[in-house]
Amino acid sequence: MTPVHPPAPHHRTALSVNINKVALLRNTRHLGIPDVLRAAELCLQAGAQGITVHPRPDERHIRKDDVYELAALMKDWPDREFNVEGNPLQNLMEFVRNLSARGLPLHQCTFVPDGESQFTSDHGWSFPDDAARLKPLIEEVHGRGVRVSLFMDPLPEAMAAAKEVGADRVELYTETYARAWGTVDKDKVLNQFALAGRAAAAINLGVNAGHDLNRDNLAEFIHAVPGVMEVSIGHALIADALELGYSATVAAYLGCIDNAFTVA
Repeated sequence: MTPVHPPAPHHRTALSVNINKVALLRNTRHLGIPDVLRAAELCLQAGAQGITVHPRPDERHIRKDDVYELAALMKDWPDREFNVEGNPLQNLMEFVRNLSARGLPLHQCTFVPDGESQFTSDHGWSFPDDAARLKPLIEEVHGRGVRVSLFMDPLPEAMAAAKEVGADRVELYTETYARAWGTVDKDKVLNQFALAGRAAAAINLGVNAGHDLNRDNLAEFIHAVPGVMEVSIGHALIADALELGYSATVAAYLGCIDNAFTVA
């Protein structure tokens, strides 16, 4: 019997929890702890609207089996979303095809142009350079009924190019904002993201955001950038959960999102 869970709370910006760092800690031993599935379930129980993973070819954190086991878990949460990130020129399309073949849920696929040995994602796609190779892959993902988001730098002029190749959304790479937060450069940097958000909205391109967002900088970002549909947060959220626990941490981040819409 499928468990009955309370519906996801209504927020104007959805919170998707990236659990890569839970897997990274688990992989330092052979004991299976902390449990990746349990972490995802606790975040969903606390009200997160989605779960994100970014399985890299070297499996340094999320492993292949994790992706399929998490997708199976998401069947018990039909009002939540499963987002798988990665480079479609490496291993990402394997997961898209296999999840589809197994009848497992995948709601969003985020294309990220990271190299196999890259420490972490640190730049977005480049247009027109990447257009020809992305377009057929986006079409394939759409053919499987899955939404596509492209990881992008906050360049207003690039939003039309992302739309042109078929992207449903862009995920704005927010590390530059996180680095500038609390400095004299913050307003200038944040305005660049706001301009990118407006450019996307003008052509009905959805906007997600992620990378180094945290409890300090999240509300201000969402307040300033119009129409952010989803934030994907991993490192800071999991670090906070080590001190606060998953439930209290997810509640705190959802509170940040709510606060973004109450700022005068």
